[in-house]
Amino acid sequence: MYGITFRWSIVHFMPTVLSINVSSGGIPKLPVDSCTVTLDGLAGDGRDHEKHINRDRAVSLIDREILDQLKVEGYEVCPGAVGENLTVEQLDVQSLEPNDRLLFSGGVVIELAESRRPCFVLDPLGVELKKDIVGRCGYLARVITEGIFSTGETIEVQKVSR
Repeated sequence: MYGITFRWSIVHFMPTVLSINVSSGGIPKLPVDSCTVTLDGLAGDGRDHEKHINRDRAVSLIDREILDQLKVEGYEVCPGAVGENLTVEQLDVQSLEPNDRLLFSGGVVIELAESRRPCFVLDPLGVELKKDIVGRCGYLARVITEGIFSTGETIEVQKVSR
């Protein structure tokens, strides 16, 4: 008989920054390779509405997988289309909770503040999008450690003690 040896390995994917997105205000936010982030948010990222100028809303993020679901549902979305600063993958943002921290391999640390709620700014992407994206619109976060975001960075989740 022939002796055949199989070696299996399990590949674990780390949550990763797929896209960093900024705009002078409004949507879409456009991708950049890297960006300085301060307590006030990402350099070059403007906000059209006063309610968004708040350190607890300095960074917004959403999962690429959610954008993929929206595409299947007929919405033409890409990273930055719904106004998020960070498009991430393999993170499952919606499963996280306020005060959980995200530690980026480049050194930036953010703390989740609140689930993001859709607003009228999304209307140009589809009249039903505000309704269809409820519960999967991502998160808003405050910056704990300033630095530079770069695409491709990995993300470690630090769950808040309960």
